[in-house]
Amino acid sequence: MSGRSFASTLRERLPFLRWSVLRFALGGRTFVKTGQVGDGRERVARDFVLALSPTGDPDAVLAALDDFARNHSLLVNVGDEKGLILDAALRKAAPGLLLELGGYCGYSAIRTARLLGADARLVSVEMNPENAEIARTLLAHAGLADRVSVVVGTIGDGGDTVKRLIEEHGFGPGAVDFVFLDHDKSAYLPDLKTILEAGWLHPGSVVVADNVGIPGAPDYRRYMRESEGTSWRTVEHHTHTEYQSLLKDLVLESEYLG
Repeated sequence: MSGRSFASTLRERLPFLRWSVLRFALGGRTFVKTGQVGDGRERVARDFVLALSPTGDPDAVLAALDDFARNHSLLVNVGDEKGLILDAALRKAAPGLLLELGGYCGYSAIRTARLLGADARLVSVEMNPENAEIARTLLAHAGLADRVSVVVGTIGDGGDTVKRLIEEHGFGPGAVDFVFLDHDKSAYLPDLKTILEAGWLHPGSVVVADNVGIPGAPDYRRYMRESEGTSWRTVEHHTHTEYQSLLKDLVLESEYLG
């Protein structure tokens, strides 16, 4: 095994040895509050992708983001391993209108949009304006800006973002086919309940939730288990946290039964 491949394997198996992971842990409170780690890695990731991937190639953009997150500075993208779960759910659902909560730097929006039909639309809600602008830049670089709208806000902001989604993006009764949750884990359940109260879902709508294992969304997981076979049908995908193979994670894929 070459020195480079050994180092790569070591980083994957022992992620805590990586300075960017330690720096992320130290900036955990900053990230929860602001949506960024605090060391500028999101901007550096944008510049890295723009420099090293061709325009109009979504898969090359994703590969560059994966490279940066694995070998330079950790990013909280859904990542390549769990991204395959998202891909499979999207192909199965063939959605027309999608909602993403937690856009970060645009990785999952790019991953999603590249699989959408010509008339499908994704609305990505991101709390941090700078992250939102990075996401828009990378979506445009990938050639997908016409399929995705990035909205700055949160579902739990007192109704402002919900109002914008209704008035500006056509959200209404039974309109939403697919939801991807990858934002504040404590907000998964209350935000899902807000979506349900708004009536946006229909029988057959799919909700995919990342990081239900780590850092964890226990209330959300408990709700889905208690609703199994009545309001929801859920598959729990056992996987790993982003860009390593040591820590286990869960992705929940839930179909709304009405």
